[in-house]
Amino acid sequence: MLNLPNILTISRIFAIPIILVLIVFDAPWARWTACGLFTAAGITDFFDGYLARRSNLVSPLGRFLDPIADKLLIVAVLFMVVALPNRVNEWSLFPALVILLREIMVSGLREFLAELRVGLPVTKLAKAKTTVQMIALGFLIVGDAAPDLIPAKLIGEIGIWVAAAITVVTGYDYLRAGLKHMDAKA
Repeated sequence: MLNLPNILTISRIFAIPIILVLIVFDAPWARWTACGLFTAAGITDFFDGYLARRSNLVSPLGRFLDPIADKLLIVAVLFMVVALPNRVNEWSLFPALVILLREIMVSGLREFLAELRVGLPVTKLAKAKTTVQMIALGFLIVGDAAPDLIPAKLIGEIGIWVAAAITVVTGYDYLRAGLKHMDAKA
């Protein structure tokens, strides 16, 4: 149960409160440290699944915790970044809301389909969405602490809008796939 892939997943969950506390501090060292921890957590998202499949260590605990760890990390950081003053412009609340609502919808859909014994596999586009979200959030965490040559806040805000657009597409794809299974069981 406690193999390396699961330890990586659990470490991602334990990193969240530390990242959030660092985000609250409005000091460059705290922003860069939070970004570093967030980046490391994002990297564990790739390696936990890769190592589990490569080493034949895929476990029910890992399959359960991995998507939860991803959602907790992204939603918690996204919420904190849009909630704090002067971190993003007020319009960035809309893509954040789209991302949050899609995550709730897909989680509910997966739960419903699990009762029907139907899986809803993660698509490559959904993985790309997660990658774009993580990159955008990394820029938003650093924000104004970035060197003047790097418009981190702008890059992050554009990235979060791109992630929201991909979120709408993947949410629609998942909903359409789920509705087919609902119709088949009716």
